[in-house]
Amino acid sequence: MAGQYLASRGVDVNKEMARIQFDDNSSQTGEHAGRVLSKIIAARLPRQEAKELFDITIADGLVSSIERHDPNIPSSNHLQNVLDAHGQLLAPSLCHAHVHLDKCFLLQHPKYSDMTIESGSFKEAMELGAKAKERFEHDDLVTRGSRLIDESIEAGVTACRAFVEVDEVAEMKCVDAAVELKQKYGKACEIQICAFAQLALFSGEDGGAYRRELMQKAMQNPNVHVLGSTPYVEDGLDKMKQNIEWIVERAIEGEAHLDLHLDYSLESGSTPMIWHVLEELHRQKWATRNSTRSICLGHCTRLTLFTKEEWKKLQHASKGLPISFVGLPTSDLFMMGRPDAEDEKQGVRQRGTLQIPHVIEEYGFQGAIGINNVGNAFTPYGNCDPLTLACYGVGIYHAGTQKDTEMLYECVSTRAKQATGLGSAELEIRVGGQADFVLVGSHEKSRSERRAIWEVIYDPGPHRKTIYKGVLLGS
Repeated sequence: MAGQYLASRGVDVNKEMARIQFDDNSSQTGEHAGRVLSKIIAARLPRQEAKELFDITIADGLVSSIERHDPNIPSSNHLQNVLDAHGQLLAPSLCHAHVHLDKCFLLQHPKYSDMTIESGSFKEAMELGAKAKERFEHDDLVTRGSRLIDESIEAGVTACRAFVEVDEVAEMKCVDAAVELKQKYGKACEIQICAFAQLALFSGEDGGAYRRELMQKAMQNPNVHVLGSTPYVEDGLDKMKQNIEWIVERAIEGEAHLDLHLDYSLESGSTPMIWHVLEELHRQKWATRNSTRSICLGHCTRLTLFTKEEWKKLQHASKGLPISFVGLPTSDLFMMGRPDAEDEKQGVRQRGTLQIPHVIEEYGFQGAIGINNVGNAFTPYGNCDPLTLACYGVGIYHAGTQKDTEMLYECVSTRAKQATGLGSAELEIRVGGQADFVLVGSHEKSRSERRAIWEVIYDPGPHRKTIYKGVLLGS
């Protein structure tokens, strides 16, 4: 009754509820960059002796010097441009290697409250995503996207690859919203926009012609630097290959990065499309025609069934190509956890996600892990914090040694930046590098102390300070 009354007075109840729940005025990280730092003192650094403290000097957003902290020198922490780390760990900032900006928080937003999960299947997630997309509006996309970016920055994220869908329903809505967010948060986070074809590019009534036309239009936007597609949604093997060939050609033509959702199954009888991807990248001479751009292959759960011989063959076939595998474990384990009818009869329940640390260490591939989705039917659990994901990785990948924890941190930080072309894979903080950091822990509570990477991964904790290009955000 109250809803009907308010509606009769011209009040959009859903919008008002969203404004309260997703109040994009409550956090102004994107508009108020914070305070510029010239120095961070008394910080612990990755891969240094735990007892050692360091002072980092910053100039023009870059690290200009790193010196051992001398406790006998009078502290300068009273100065506005000096941050006292109080012995906490200062590490490279975090990065979302793969996140869907337009589909975040659909389960929490009142506008989509009727779209509840009933089966948890991939088919249902696709259907709910398509249904939600019909309701997308610019303000709605910006509001939900702002929440994702605000929460990510609070967690320590200063770079992300943001997927936004392009098709006959969304057209340029999601791209336009992402561009607005990129501009809004330009002083707090580097948002790399990926124009993404979630739906088939060569199947359907017109053979996907209009979708391809829209993707080419999206490419013309100067803020779009990545192209992505999903070959496995096509009707049949031949069209999957066409999808791959077309998107590779467009990426080279537009000097764009390439990001494919690939081989998303656990079916041993299915044909892995990665072989055709590599063949096409070589045929179209990516290594010489688009050598400064990265190639990311996401999901790739089918590769968990590969033998050692197949992995070695893959090593050889990918030589000369800047390929990174991006594991998306929270989505993969949820989506791949539903047995089909035949498996259910046999009592079989497979789960699978690419063993990213093993792929890096054993076979020398570049790799990262990402949150993929937040608050939708593809991934209804989890949050915007990459360190929480890395913490899950201890159990998911059986990666419990201190060396393992460094790898997990890199996979949501420096390796994620390398995979997306947004930085270097080095965990060490070096002179000349961009001053993008996360200070983990709070000296005010001893139980929140984080002095080494392994402590951060085992128990990330809630206390973080984010620094982007030498600016302490949110201060």
